[in-house]
Amino acid sequence: MQFLSEINAAISGVVWGAPMLVLLLGTGLYLSCRMGFLQIRRFGYMMRNTLGHIFRKQKADKGSVTPFQALTTALAATAGTGNIAGVATAITLGGPGAIFWMWVSGIIGMVTKYTEIVLAIRYRERNDRGEYVGGPMYYIKNGIGKGVNWLGVLFCVFGALAAFGVGNAVQVGNMTSSIKAALFHFAPGMERLDALVGLVIGLLAAILVGLTLFGGFKRIGRVTEAVVPFAAALYILAALAVIVANAREIPAAFGQIFRLAFSPRSALGGAAGVGAREAISWGVRRGVFTNEAGLGSAPIAHAGTSETSPVMQGLYGLCEVFIDTVVMCTLTALTLLVSGVSLPYGTTGTVDLNIAAFATVLGADAASVFLCASMTLFALATVLGWALYGMRCFEYIFGTRSIRLYQAVYVLVTILGATTDLEMIWSVGDTLNGLMAVPNLIALLLLGGVAVDITRRHFRSVNLGQQ
Repeated sequence: MQFLSEINAAISGVVWGAPMLVLLLGTGLYLSCRMGFLQIRRFGYMMRNTLGHIFRKQKADKGSVTPFQALTTALAATAGTGNIAGVATAITLGGPGAIFWMWVSGIIGMVTKYTEIVLAIRYRERNDRGEYVGGPMYYIKNGIGKGVNWLGVLFCVFGALAAFGVGNAVQVGNMTSSIKAALFHFAPGMERLDALVGLVIGLLAAILVGLTLFGGFKRIGRVTEAVVPFAAALYILAALAVIVANAREIPAAFGQIFRLAFSPRSALGGAAGVGAREAISWGVRRGVFTNEAGLGSAPIAHAGTSETSPVMQGLYGLCEVFIDTVVMCTLTALTLLVSGVSLPYGTTGTVDLNIAAFATVLGADAASVFLCASMTLFALATVLGWALYGMRCFEYIFGTRSIRLYQAVYVLVTILGATTDLEMIWSVGDTLNGLMAVPNLIALLLLGGVAVDITRRHFRSVNLGQQ
């Protein structure tokens, strides 16, 4: 294990090194420039045509889900523990300034994800079950050409494996830790049953995940449509309670974020090991981890929509990153910074920091229960979203009939995530996440012009219609 850990650390150092961060941000900036910074100029149009339509009744045919269900499935995979514990890690390892770079990666990533979804809708197909399937593997094959199909297969290998780690085991493990923390808080003597409690949680999670997965893509959409908005609303309200209670600290918190984005070492102390490089690295890494822009995962979910316009579904991608990184992560960061809890810079932040921050206003008991409920809902939603990604990747390589096998293994991994140490799984999953981005970013750079052309034609027609 030590040898494997060293190999993974070496690969991760390359995958998540400066070249990858530059490639991620550079691709997003390049696409933003070509789109005329769509995420800013068309922000109102995006909000009206996404969140402005959530209360309208939407219909989908047999082989698809509604545009909103596609959004919530993609959000299910991104709005999870990364928005809670992931932000704590970004701040403790990168300083408060890491949040600034998280915003940068999110704003730029909005157009990256928009482009991914536009291409996913443009080049999607129907599988043997009549369902829409799409994503990087399909726009590589149908957009660039079958001669580079190996690039799509490579993406699918990384995606199918990453789903087991960061999409499943890590999420269930974090959920299990939060449930145990709440349970042991109210029943201190149960610590001696730690292993049994973990196994029971894993089995229950596996049953819930299995019942949803074996019901197919449409059932995943229906479940995420119900769970994600509720979980997000619950978390946002609780975070606002802490922030409003400490409203006088908000200016200072934003001051820290902006001031320490470029020179955190002098303010936080060299002993903490936090420098500008760490702020940028952890801000971008956790930003990408939370919104997955550039990884190529979300377009797999969006490809299943009943929406026929690539641009209209792409707007949901803009909205997705905005909600996930700009809204959710900012709320988490502010709760940590304004609450007054001590932040152990230079160490890996955990969900215990989030619990301590919420406890300053909600009380220890309520904070423990609240974080437990939030982490459980977000984690289960993420497991379902990533299950779809892994299934589609496995299906692309081995065919539609192979899906049942992947689903069965995926459910078993759910139990594993609740009963084993996650440090190695998290590290390997983080590496696989970065590897997924490589073939996808190559495709985006080669096919970006197609998305730009589709976008220009769409807004030309919108402008003509308004005249």
